Amino acid sequence: MKIQEIEPIVLTSKEKGGATWASTMILVKMTTSNGEVGYGEAVPTLRVISVYNEIKQVAKAFIGKEVEEIEKNYHEWYRQDFYLARSFESATAVSSIDIASWDILGKELGSPIYKFLGGKFRDKVLVYANGWYSDCVTPDDFATKAKEVVKNGYKGLKFDPFGQYYDWIDEKGLREAEERVKAVREAVGDDVCIMIEHHGRFNANSAIKIAHVLEKYNPLFMEEPVHHEDIEGYKKYRSSTKSTVALGERLVSLKEAMFYIDNRLADVLQPDITNIGGVTIARKVVTLAEANDVEIAFHNAFGSIQNAVSVQLSAVIPNLLILENFYDWFPQWKRDLVYNGTPVEDGYVKVPEKPGIGVDVNEKLISELKAEPIPLDVEEEPVWVVKNTWKGY
Repeated sequence: MKIQEIEPIVLTSKEKGGATWASTMILVKMTTSNGEVGYGEAVPTLRVISVYNEIKQVAKAFIGKEVEEIEKNYHEWYRQDFYLARSFESATAVSSIDIASWDILGKELGSPIYKFLGGKFRDKVLVYANGWYSDCVTPDDFATKAKEVVKNGYKGLKFDPFGQYYDWIDEKGLREAEERVKAVREAVGDDVCIMIEHHGRFNANSAIKIAHVLEKYNPLFMEEPVHHEDIEGYKKYRSSTKSTVALGERLVSLKEAMFYIDNRLADVLQPDITNIGGVTIARKVVTLAEANDVEIAFHNAFGSIQNAVSVQLSAVIPNLLILENFYDWFPQWKRDLVYNGTPVEDGYVKVPEKPGIGVDVNEKLISELKAEPIPLDVEEEPVWVVKNTWKGY
């Protein structure tokens, strides 16, 4: 089957969900010469317009190609785009097209893609909650909502306790962060995993201070404690703390992932299938990680197509630690988009059996929510934090 059309589609709604980035999705709809349709997803953040336009550019390299030749097609774009390894827009565009290709391949073969990625290693995928702590500021706020999360069956939850601090943190910030983490740990007990989200925003000295204060609460991992590109900072952090380090959502290539693995900068790698290179590159990153005793916890924060393909790939890998999950804190329309095809039950997602990435897509809802790409407002609270938490108390 030849690829006939690749269409970027922006979806948005008045219902925003737990974070600013949750208000928008960028879909890719791929149609083949015989009418088969597949879907992928790209990353929006503050780059909705540029990503939307980049998908149109990358599509030029795929139109007319055989959809089944996924590896070859990816490498054609790798050959064409001189700056792919340095361009987030190009990386997420080609990733979304790759995901749509795998979706079509599964539909053509009448199989969920897990079956030709090695088969299920597990029937259900353990997930942790994220996005649950919108509007949380005080320790009591965090504790109250954390109890609700555990009551709903989750075995793990991640949160950012650092308020408005960026680059550095003072004693007041350390005290506030510890009080929040302590409140959550006491609320959920010792048998529930907690993960500390730093959002890659601290210098090494501040991150090390944070680790020394919070390690006693036994976090499963510290996520992005230092700025992503600060390699020397990560080395300093690794030599100065006992913390388990997770990172990887900003990786945009196989070779970049290998650098972080080879330099032992992470214990847990968090590649994002919507910007690492789609399924094609993500599965290679997983193998590199496995060979180096690094566990995988895919970054999975944007939308329901990303979530569906992340569940499929999580089902087949032996080195999965846990999968991120925003599903219950998505705006309702994101769940409706896939007919609620990946519900969380007792902290797990059952691996869907539908062909392709495992979900049907509500095309009527796409028509209702389709919008022109527009820039997001830039406000004091960055778009990458969970809503209304950029403050102290």
